Amino acid sequence: MAIGSAILVAFFVLFTILTPEYAGLIYASAKHFIASNFAWYYIALASFFLFLAVYTAFSRYGSIRLGRDDEKPEYNFFSWFAMLFGAGIGIGILFWSIAEPIYHFQNNPFLAQGQALTAEAAQVAMRISIFHWGLHGWGIFAMAGLSLAYFTYRKGMPLSVRSGLYPIFGERVYGPIGHAADLLAVFGTVFGIATSLGLGAQQMNAGLSHLFDIEVSTINQVLLITVISVLATLSALSGVNKGIKILSEYNMHLTTVILTFFLVLGPTAYLLGAFATNIGDYLVNAVSLGLWIDPDPKGQWQGAWTLFYWGWWIAWAPFVGMFIARISKGRTIKEFVLGVLLAPTILAAFWITIFGNTAIFIELFGVGGITEAVNKDITMALFTTLELMELGPLLTLIGASICVAMLVTYFVTSADSATLVICTLISMGDTNPPARFRVFWGLSIGAVAGVLLLAGGLKALQTASIVAALPYSIVLILTTWALFKSLRQELSPNETTLDYNKINDVNVDPIEHNKKLKAAQSIS
Repeated sequence: MAIGSAILVAFFVLFTILTPEYAGLIYASAKHFIASNFAWYYIALASFFLFLAVYTAFSRYGSIRLGRDDEKPEYNFFSWFAMLFGAGIGIGILFWSIAEPIYHFQNNPFLAQGQALTAEAAQVAMRISIFHWGLHGWGIFAMAGLSLAYFTYRKGMPLSVRSGLYPIFGERVYGPIGHAADLLAVFGTVFGIATSLGLGAQQMNAGLSHLFDIEVSTINQVLLITVISVLATLSALSGVNKGIKILSEYNMHLTTVILTFFLVLGPTAYLLGAFATNIGDYLVNAVSLGLWIDPDPKGQWQGAWTLFYWGWWIAWAPFVGMFIARISKGRTIKEFVLGVLLAPTILAAFWITIFGNTAIFIELFGVGGITEAVNKDITMALFTTLELMELGPLLTLIGASICVAMLVTYFVTSADSATLVICTLISMGDTNPPARFRVFWGLSIGAVAGVLLLAGGLKALQTASIVAALPYSIVLILTTWALFKSLRQELSPNETTLDYNKINDVNVDPIEHNKKLKAAQSIS
């Protein structure tokens, strides 16, 4: 398993470095094929997992605890939320929270002719942006994480994707089927996180250029990825309870500071009103947006936006799912699902409102200029907005410095969390994997992000997430099926209370399962 996944990633890196133009062509063709033939599948899958997550939370399974019946959560709510949000979307939302609303403000399929750049277009733009960062994505994460947490803490099995397949395949999870599932999870995690790190490096380069006049170039972005990857590897070596937990809490404090900065120094009354309007507008339209498929076969918008996002969320599912499973021991299924669905969605909506509506306010009622800046260089959206808020040199410098610091800390948090997850996967569920694995994979993730930038920048990053999501989506469907099969066994139709003695209804001895996993590891 460890050798196979390393060879796969090494092949990709070498192929892209040696033939960048040919590699870029292949990646673009793959993206076009999936967008043309599997748009319906990605759209249906996101809505299906959200529906399933809500159903599970309020079903008779909601009271089942992820662990022993008397077990308490390992982390308090603030630490738990800080870690899952920081690992989940922190660096990505920093990149898109202004750029995406401004793009949709100019053009999207839901605008009538002549409606672009108007107040009506602004509301549609915010609706779409919050939709892409809202419940549908977190529904995918919730179901991925729930399966992992349930089989690990409720059934006593190792923290690995193959454990979630045991109710379907039984002993065969110790062979090629199990290896394939874990390998696809590694593949999705590497390319999902590489997408975010590439975006973060581009924006970090833009921020440093704004502060210190450093040239914006692919080479500088690769250098930034290299430095941050080393820092992330050191954090991963310290484990969850030290580096990752501390950095995640620090991220949330910085997030509070920057959101307060924009809210207090920006158009406060307008932003608070916009937040209430955006939440209501999103909730009214979330179902229809989640089921909409572009009827125009030549349309490019959905492939560039919604499919990219759903691919990104699915590709991230093994990473974020395993990470939130790792930190969710002791919570009930209902608490887990509602926490994962609601808290990050509300914060994401607030974040996008504060950043995005500030930019739109400047466009509609202020000096303007953000649209032109985004169209010229998407990475400058955040820093151009700070300049056009007309706060004065000192406050603008402070705001930009906070944003760059957040980019660094969210970058490190995402990379070190992903490193720990990949190492756990290739170690067959060992939550304290060997240091040599952490070093290798911490640097490998950075290498993949770097070569994707060299192979085509943003388009290559988008393609990576969309392509990586397709094979792993099959695993996600199977683990979800296995989860409900086991849940039904744990609670028979005539029972209304939990019986802890039925914890091994999956018919697997956890100790024997661990032994077989170790044997499978030595073979792979």
